[in-house]
Amino acid sequence: MVSELINANPVIYEKKKRRVRSVPSAAADEYAVEAIDQQEIFDILSDPEHPYSLEELKVITEDAIEVDDGCGYVRVTFTPTVEHCSMATVIGLCLRVKLLRSLPSRYKVDIRVAPGSHATEAAVNKQLNDKERVAAALENPGLVDMVDECLSPSYE
Repeated sequence: MVSELINANPVIYEKKKRRVRSVPSAAADEYAVEAIDQQEIFDILSDPEHPYSLEELKVITEDAIEVDDGCGYVRVTFTPTVEHCSMATVIGLCLRVKLLRSLPSRYKVDIRVAPGSHATEAAVNKQLNDKERVAAALENPGLVDMVDECLSPSYE
């Protein structure tokens, strides 16, 4: 990946206390479509990233996730740790791929850089939300390996 750190000393934030998710009853129809909410999307994306989670780095927050379950729409706004982060597009691509692999296909996923948080915000947003650019990126074996490595669980 990147040989030198872009942000060698990131600010580490405390994890937010999580609300308890309700467990569906045993009598619930196993074939019923379950609603997906903001917390579920956050839980999907906040898997630990080496060595800190995206939550601890405040790259993603639950408040920056919008879900319209009825319309099948999810928008995630993320904040790179530095304004000139060269990995912003890769981080966004990893978030998109993680959601595409985790959510039912009825969902449209929109990934954005938080306004004012990146020097090339418009270009990054255009790359992350253009189907052809994303498809082309995912045809690049080196980039796919990087995304897969980013999404693989770390057990330390």
